[in-house]
Amino acid sequence: MAETATLPAIASHGASRLPSVELDSYNIELKDDEGFIGDRASKGAFRDIIENWRKQLRKNGNDPFGDEPSDKISKKTLDALLSKGDQEAAGILQGAIEDFSQELALVIRRFLKTKGWKDTERIVIGGGFRASRVGELVIGRTSVILKADKVDVELVPIRNDPDEAGLIGAAHLAPKWMFKAHDAILAVDIGGTNIRAGVVELNLKKAADLAKASVWKFELWRHADEKKINREAAIEKIVDMIKGLIDKAKKEGLALAPFIGIGCPGIINEDGSIDRGAQNLPGNWESSKFHLPGSLHAAIPKIGDDDTAIVMHNDAVVQGLSEAPFMKDVERWGVLTIGTGLGNARFTNRKDE
Repeated sequence: MAETATLPAIASHGASRLPSVELDSYNIELKDDEGFIGDRASKGAFRDIIENWRKQLRKNGNDPFGDEPSDKISKKTLDALLSKGDQEAAGILQGAIEDFSQELALVIRRFLKTKGWKDTERIVIGGGFRASRVGELVIGRTSVILKADKVDVELVPIRNDPDEAGLIGAAHLAPKWMFKAHDAILAVDIGGTNIRAGVVELNLKKAADLAKASVWKFELWRHADEKKINREAAIEKIVDMIKGLIDKAKKEGLALAPFIGIGCPGIINEDGSIDRGAQNLPGNWESSKFHLPGSLHAAIPKIGDDDTAIVMHNDAVVQGLSEAPFMKDVERWGVLTIGTGLGNARFTNRKDE
């Protein structure tokens, strides 16, 4: 593809060998008689479980949630119900947490039986669902279910806010030598509902392994709220967000590395095209003629005085990479991101790090 030939090469898109880890598996699409296994452990699946509980009460004419659709109830409202509010509504929520935890435990057991997830010692749970008290309780309950079944794996919530973890992980896509003499990088996290672009401060003087990396600023765009939005308009929006962040960093005197790290749903090919898995994004992102890194490079050919280098990988992989500095006490670990779908990736720490 001619568009890709001019891009500076520092690492392959969708690479299995990354600076601190080997990527053993990602974006597994396990199926059973009912469809994709991962669909049982998504945000939508949890809302469906709430709705099923509500239907039972509606038969007796009493739904404590009233007329509010189950998929419109905010995470904040659900969290508040656990500590105060209507007892029956809280009871529905507790029942949903139990049912969803059983489903998540089933999904994890299936993953652990695959070759790519064999001997996983720890699983990090991320995604937007984790950013709530309900999500934390699901992680805890699922962990108890697995331990009771003698499944030897540790479940932990992702350390950084999931909204920021998908940006911070981008710093692990490129070799650290590229960031010397720079304060920060640009990162883009593309999801089925939102797209974020941010500036990640590396703080390498505080921690050479990027353990202290943090999001300085980020922009959020909820593309799912747009009634009519095509792929080209989405790219323009991403470019605008990145350019705005470059200007803000310049005004603050932050030295940006000439690098953009991208997390995107789907199977990412070495040339930066998307094989499959991007069906929730606006327009056709899986076309062989579409190349997101190339499109961004054409719009932002330089950062400062240097050519822009761009590396793209799967969004769950990138979110998981934010945990790499904190996983040194285990050898094999994975990440599950509970959002519009169930993102997944399994890593093995590299011996030479």
